Amino acid sequence: MTEPALLQKVAAADPVAAALAHLRQHPAVVEAFSGPGHVSGLVEAPWPRLRVTSGPGGDLRGLRWETAGEVTIEVISDPAGWPGSAELRRLTLLAAGALMDLPETDPPPTGPVVSHVATSGPLAFTELTSGAIRYSISLQVVVHP
Repeated sequence: MTEPALLQKVAAADPVAAALAHLRQHPAVVEAFSGPGHVSGLVEAPWPRLRVTSGPGGDLRGLRWETAGEVTIEVISDPAGWPGSAELRRLTLLAAGALMDLPETDPPPTGPVVSHVATSGPLAFTELTSGAIRYSISLQVVVHP
């Protein structure tokens, strides 16, 4: 049985929060998106938007120490479709590559520690009913307290 204090720490090691914090401060992402204000968990202006959310997969690994969460990153255009598909694809792959760097960075003093990031799904294109377009990709993020 897992001790309650450890279980609370494991439960608090959120891969989405770690990914979001990393992408908001990654120099290449900040430059490509014209600032950290374009990176969040919401679909809202300013455009293009880099959205970081929980993905459909993952492995909690018995909640013993590390978990492998799935994080989905989406790059969304404005409702008029700007920027275009090629630029959104480029921005999506740039953000995915930046997230792959996360295990090489020093974790915050209070954690969590990200030990591994790998793509876990294909790059996908979607036309939204608003007129916007979106590229998305899922990544597995292995994290522990």
